[in-house]
Amino acid sequence: MGEAALKALVTLLVTVGPIEVAAMFLALTADRSPAARRRHAWRASLIAFLILLAFALGGSALLAALRVGLPAFRAAGGVLLLGVARDQLFAQHSGLSSITQPEEAEAAALPDLAVFPLAIPLIAGPGSMTAIVLLAGPDPIGSQAGITIGALVVVMAITLLAMLAADRVVQALGRTGANVVARVSGVLLAALAMQFLFDGLRDSGVFR
Repeated sequence: MGEAALKALVTLLVTVGPIEVAAMFLALTADRSPAARRRHAWRASLIAFLILLAFALGGSALLAALRVGLPAFRAAGGVLLLGVARDQLFAQHSGLSSITQPEEAEAAALPDLAVFPLAIPLIAGPGSMTAIVLLAGPDPIGSQAGITIGALVVVMAITLLAMLAADRVVQALGRTGANVVARVSGVLLAALAMQFLFDGLRDSGVFR
């Protein structure tokens, strides 16, 4: 159980990326008052949490309705998460792990940033949605789902704290520190993505 909890925690940490979220939050809310920034941080965290919780509890049922087997989704999810890891390693923007530059410019002009782009897709993006479905497993009331939801609560709390202290976090790490965190996260995520891919192929009977 400890190993499963650690895997869930690390996977969600590297797919959500609290440091990346804090840096983007600081850039998007630079002209907002401290009260507005706190409000955006709390709302974005809550909305993203509810979205990811819904995927954790209902993701497998949705796959069943679409007649997509969990092994196939696990293999496809591994490929998708490899794309997220590539972005983190090479500082590219494919739309998998963060918003694009045109979207960032559009979002900066909006009065409410909590839903877009903070909650979606910066925190609850395709990578984190895929990861939480894979981590939660087919039983929404099983121990695996409970461990995943517990890890989600921890990661959302860390992300909220990172946004509330975004100026201090970014200042302490600097550009170099943020890049190091992103690269290390990319390596960890690539390894986890390959494990998802291998598990999916094994469960599907492609190889044993």
